[in-house]
Amino acid sequence: MLRVLIADDHEIVRRGVRDVVESHLGWEVCAEASQGDQVLELAKELRPHVIVLDVSLPGLNGVSVTRQVRTLLPATEVLLFTMHDDDETISGGLAAGARGYILKSEGERQLLAAISALGAHRPYFSPAVSEMLLDAALHDRKKSRLESFTLRELEVGQLIAEGGSNKQIARQLDISIKTVESHRAAAMRKAGVRTAAEFVRFAIKHHLIEA
Repeated sequence: MLRVLIADDHEIVRRGVRDVVESHLGWEVCAEASQGDQVLELAKELRPHVIVLDVSLPGLNGVSVTRQVRTLLPATEVLLFTMHDDDETISGGLAAGARGYILKSEGERQLLAAISALGAHRPYFSPAVSEMLLDAALHDRKKSRLESFTLRELEVGQLIAEGGSNKQIARQLDISIKTVESHRAAAMRKAGVRTAAEFVRFAIKHHLIEA
């Protein structure tokens, strides 16, 4: 039985993916999550074969989740299922370890094909993503700025963009305020910004948070 974990902050999307999975003989939905940190807890407990994951999730974005899943559960495949088709988001997701990337606009057939491929440990990309990968192979690709962020910098950066103070972030992540300040400075430097407002714009552009 192929176990699939669905992670999206929109219930209607989770329901649609569930219907697709449960229509396929030999597949089952082992869990659903609406926040990034929930995905990690459920994945460690249930060890799904495939995680169908949105890029934009509250708590911990899909790129951060993907990195941690690939480190903690190398046998679990991550399929990024999203509306974002820009080069930087695609590059960041694949660099984090996702082996599949399809767009929500592409329909049931693509989703079935993607889950089937990843369940067999084969990569699967939508036509738009395949075109980007081919172009990147033929030309020097400029790395997404998110690729240079550490996991902790991504976590702190997302919480900064969501309006958290250094004290609140320190409490939430169980680290010192001084450590938060260090990660905050590194994240802003790597983003190429100087103010919190500029970082919020960067975070929205790179889908760390929703506008």
